[in-house]
Amino acid sequence: MAKAKGKVTFDEARCKGCGLCVTVCPVGIIKLDTSRINVKGYHPATVDEMDKCIGCANCATMCPDVIISVERE
Repeated sequence: MAKAKGKVTFDEARCKGCGLCVTVCPVGIIKLDTSRINVKGYHPATVDEMDKCIGCANCATMCPDVIISVERE
């Protein structure tokens, strides 16, 4: 059976960098991008290794500002 694939997108301009999505990702691919600051003055959440996303949507469920969308293949 093939492993589920997912794609996560963030409304980075609205991200407040709380890190809750980072803590609930079971595959550990979400991080706060400390090299950038968004319009609100925070380090936005990002994913570097999207191919490892399993589409579980834990991040989207946990996000208090509803800025995360998850798509499954």
